[in-house]
Amino acid sequence: MNKSTIAEIRERFDHDVERFSNLDTGQLSTIDAKISLELITEASKRIVPHAENLLDVGCGAGNYSIQMLSKIPNLNCTLVDLSKPMLNKAFERVSAQTTKNVEIIQGDIREAVLKENHFHIILAGAVLHHLRADQDWENTFKKLFKLLKPGGCLMISDLITQDTEPLNDYTWERYGEYLEELGGKDYREKVLAYVAKEDSPRSMNYQLDLMKKVGFKSVEILHKNMCFGAFGGIK
Repeated sequence: MNKSTIAEIRERFDHDVERFSNLDTGQLSTIDAKISLELITEASKRIVPHAENLLDVGCGAGNYSIQMLSKIPNLNCTLVDLSKPMLNKAFERVSAQTTKNVEIIQGDIREAVLKENHFHIILAGAVLHHLRADQDWENTFKKLFKLLKPGGCLMISDLITQDTEPLNDYTWERYGEYLEELGGKDYREKVLAYVAKEDSPRSMNYQLDLMKKVGFKSVEILHKNMCFGAFGGIK
């Protein structure tokens, strides 16, 4: 199957702003979305309690930045997303929560021009699963590492796979059952078809190993439930 292009992904998110603005109802297909959001923001606060600069990669409607600001007030926030409507919504919501600078950048994190050695916290919520080839993954992790200040952290909440095929099949069967309980067989098929078309997730092990390869001094697992996880690295 040919995967969705960047333009197709952007178009889909352009039309889904309001749903993604509501964490209670907008991300039901993402298991433990609220738990993972809490964990990666609280972990970031404890790792870098005096943080000043936040980068939110694939910021969507701004949920992650808003949660981070509830823990460390008045961060400078840089928001990156493919979708301009999402960015506009995020800018509006995040600006209401901080007295510091809020900058929005429309585009792909792989191409966005950002200051190196600048950010204390980078959050990547449900975005890195859009990366495709191994080199793409490695280059992106290298870039995120360079953007961080020493002692800063990259925290990820995302769709993941298992490295062992029988266990991967099992976790996705469980996820399918969860979706069916949530919305019936049609909903299950709709979500899984969309994942197959748009997403290309990698395992938590793959990403943690990659973090260590590009230079992170330590990596941590915060949470995992079936094919979703929260984890990160410290520079």
